Amino acid sequence: MKLSIVIVSYNTCDLLRNCLLSVFKSLGKSGLNKDGQSEVIVIDNASSDSSIEMLEKEFPNIDLVRNKENLGFAAANNIGLKKAHGDFILLLNSDTSMSESTLEMLFSVASDESEAGVIGPKLIFPNGKLQQSLGFFPTLIKIFAWMTFIDDVPFLSTFIKPYHVTDKSFYSRRRNVDWVSGACLLVKKNVIKKAGYLDDKIFMYAEEVEWCFRIKRAGFDILYIPSIKVVHHKGASGMGNEAGIIEEFNSLEYIYKKHFPNWQQIPLKLLLKFGSLLRILVFGIIGGNPRRFSQYVKAFKVAG
Repeated sequence: MKLSIVIVSYNTCDLLRNCLLSVFKSLGKSGLNKDGQSEVIVIDNASSDSSIEMLEKEFPNIDLVRNKENLGFAAANNIGLKKAHGDFILLLNSDTSMSESTLEMLFSVASDESEAGVIGPKLIFPNGKLQQSLGFFPTLIKIFAWMTFIDDVPFLSTFIKPYHVTDKSFYSRRRNVDWVSGACLLVKKNVIKKAGYLDDKIFMYAEEVEWCFRIKRAGFDILYIPSIKVVHHKGASGMGNEAGIIEEFNSLEYIYKKHFPNWQQIPLKLLLKFGSLLRILVFGIIGGNPRRFSQYVKAFKVAG
């Protein structure tokens, strides 16, 4: 089998339907839907909406796994990764959709790029605007640049290689980066054999950063391809923006405990606390945004 597509879903019935419709159209255009060359695996994280009924009625040929509880993004994807038979495995959020040519283009690049362990496309919002979806490993210097807004200065991305790349011009060219978003991520099966699966101790947010860290350490490239575009309804399959920053802080502290020297944990916590205070001031007090004020007060408390 050439390609396995793994989709984790949690209460995204309508978006999941649109995602699957676009996937099967793209499989048809690529020819990968013939002679058992591909499979689609959906991992449902105990959805309480009508997702299961919809899948059973409209997509009876998919491989459906029904989790009894919400295991989170990493653990649920690992179930799919372990079931997958394809030489290439596409992790795809249920709140994405693709064009008919997407899978053909992704598979072509993956087949040609022997040193690329992971390939990520350009993610865009439904209105066509660019979505931030890649970056470099969160060293202390990069965390400092993130917390102090230095990495938001235009045209600096090429020089400082920030944790989260916000410069739109950076996304215009094919790049070797340190991580790409797990919303749409193509990985080679032989890479998993060397680098391992996602770390299911990370419930959600930054799990792809930690995974890509191990994949690069195993000797593979992380490749970003801007000519391939995927629409992502960001946040629809997650837990909201507030949980995002809090979960990311938690994940960063876990990543530092796992991969970085012990002495770096204290500077990391101080930087996250300083960044939270700065955002409380800028967004909450000066900007007069009570929701973001509350969000970063919680983030401050989470940061050690």
